[in-house]
Amino acid sequence: MVSVLVIGCLATLGAIVTVLLLFAGGYLWWRHKRSQLQFIEPNDDEENASEVVRLQQPVAATTDLVQETPPPQQNLSPLPTNNINRKLNGFLNIKSPLIGSSNPKTPGGTAEGGNVATVSNQAGDNRSISMIDMYIDNTDPIENVGQIHFSLEYDFQNSTLILKIIQGKELPAKDLSGTSDPYVRVTLLPDKKHRLETKIKRRTLNPRWNETFYFEGFPIQKLQSRVLHLHVFDYDRFSRDDSIGEVFMPLCQVDFTGKPAFWKALKPPAKDKCGELLASLCYQPSNSILTLSLIKARNLKAKDINGKSDPYVKVWLQFGEKRVDKRKTPIFKCTLNPIFNEAFSFSVPWEKIRECSLDIMVMDFDNIGRNELIGRILLAGKNGSGASETKHWQDMISKPRQTIVQWHRLKPE
Repeated sequence: MVSVLVIGCLATLGAIVTVLLLFAGGYLWWRHKRSQLQFIEPNDDEENASEVVRLQQPVAATTDLVQETPPPQQNLSPLPTNNINRKLNGFLNIKSPLIGSSNPKTPGGTAEGGNVATVSNQAGDNRSISMIDMYIDNTDPIENVGQIHFSLEYDFQNSTLILKIIQGKELPAKDLSGTSDPYVRVTLLPDKKHRLETKIKRRTLNPRWNETFYFEGFPIQKLQSRVLHLHVFDYDRFSRDDSIGEVFMPLCQVDFTGKPAFWKALKPPAKDKCGELLASLCYQPSNSILTLSLIKARNLKAKDINGKSDPYVKVWLQFGEKRVDKRKTPIFKCTLNPIFNEAFSFSVPWEKIRECSLDIMVMDFDNIGRNELIGRILLAGKNGSGASETKHWQDMISKPRQTIVQWHRLKPE
């Protein structure tokens, strides 16, 4: 009799615990959905503070050649304001991507087949955001990590790219012996699946590879939408290979009528693990509109226990130390390479454009607890967070009505 009572009590207790767990799970799910809705809900004062940026739909080019897109002859028809295209924090969240991704929440999406999207500003000036803008870092190297010598040739008859990796020079020492064991990994971006590697050269800082690689079945139009990526590594038998440096070569900039050879300085790997942000700036003096477009980020620092982050970007328009206007992007779940494709417009008079700045913070969203900063940059004409950020702002001022696109390394707090 006692055992029956004990079993009954345990069964009742188990049922109560199960019901409580179900209620707790439902409550947490409701809080999560509610927090997302609160995050993207626009404020009335912010809706009236800025104007809408209209983005042209991606153009499926007849060839893969990256080229300037002529200005449209007619204005774009107004976009419907429905649940997909709605105003978020004072701007129109347009789901048509800037760089040819069919799903803005898919990390690492790129324009396959050379699709090119354009940012069209109010003066009709367009600039292609292409493979070059996605991969090329125009900032000066922060340290010398050597050079690489290679040559390119194109066989027009067989549609074959011929790459010869010749040698490296003045590479840094990665081993205790004061030397390295370098090799080169070759990729034609964005086709990351097909990677080729040279042989490893033991104990040298000036390796001579003299190896030739053939990329067959690449018509010249398709080839000119690719970026050649050469990444030099130091081989380690018992640990992960160390990155020495890398080079990006847009093939649309190569004259294949000859057999060009190049000496290129290697770019060192980013030492801060905050990641990088691709952004564009454009200023329209005619209507005093400053437009910031956040295109994508890559290699963001993981903030969650699953090795990922839930990134979004928060932007403040500042005049001196005074914060004037704030914008936010939607949250992108479980990714370190989000594609934002979000544009913000601010009203800034021409006489004050040199006094203002944009404080851009990439954040990690958390359901419980405070959102964490992944990294930030300050775009300004005088006291930017770095030489790259200051130059970007000055280029925007010196080239009004043009869209200036640039990669920036995120800085920690």
